[in-house]
Amino acid sequence: MADTASIKPITAPLRTEMREMISFLVKLVLIVSIFRSFFFSPFNIPSESMLPRLKIGDYLFVSKWNYGYSRYSLPFSLPLIPGHIFATLPERGDVAVFKAPPGNSDDYIKRVIGLPGDTIQMRQGQLILNGVAVPKQRIADFTIPITPNYTCSVEFQDSDKGKPICRYPQYRETLPGGRSYNVLDRGETAADNTGLYTVPADHVFMMGDNRDDSADSRFPPVQGQGIGFVPTRNLEGKAVLMFFSTDGNASWFLPWTWFAAARWDRIGSGF
Repeated sequence: MADTASIKPITAPLRTEMREMISFLVKLVLIVSIFRSFFFSPFNIPSESMLPRLKIGDYLFVSKWNYGYSRYSLPFSLPLIPGHIFATLPERGDVAVFKAPPGNSDDYIKRVIGLPGDTIQMRQGQLILNGVAVPKQRIADFTIPITPNYTCSVEFQDSDKGKPICRYPQYRETLPGGRSYNVLDRGETAADNTGLYTVPADHVFMMGDNRDDSADSRFPPVQGQGIGFVPTRNLEGKAVLMFFSTDGNASWFLPWTWFAAARWDRIGSGF
């Protein structure tokens, strides 16, 4: 006799599993968003404006609590935080990530040079802070291999043991208080001589260490050309740790190429 028992649908368990999966994903997104908004967030370096400290292909963590929180601390700059809470001024010399004026949508990373009330000027490539020349010492040239991540114009091309490199004049600047860092100077440019800037309240003056290739506070806030003074509420966090760096020779879809392309000597370095 044929078995005429009907087959019962199992949609209820499937719906339960789907709900549990959606609930898990929502919780995961929420946890990651909270962590990235208030504790640490990863960023990568797409330009050469912070050479020699930061190279294209560097990946770093930024701590989010140093300068307080605003809407720009949140994913997509959601307007959920009124104003700027727990606001704290950065220190001169900090390497900070911020939303760049005038659009306040792109993430930039620069060095904090001027605080509210400071005067800033460039004279023949010399940084003048509050009327005093910031000490600038010539040191060994900065060199970087020519790779898919980086190339340079002919006048700066050289070779090292038969391998093509870029070579730039390098200097050591020391801010008041003793904080030092290296900068590049490719020669005389329009950015080497500026007017006198006075940093307004609740703003900072940001500059790239690659002084002749950085759209920073020396230039008026025009999208892609300059940023002017940066409101402190735009500060997203302070660079604290390099967690990966690649010279561009790797393919994300070919994991075995990651090791040869990784710049191991940069991984784990702090700021």
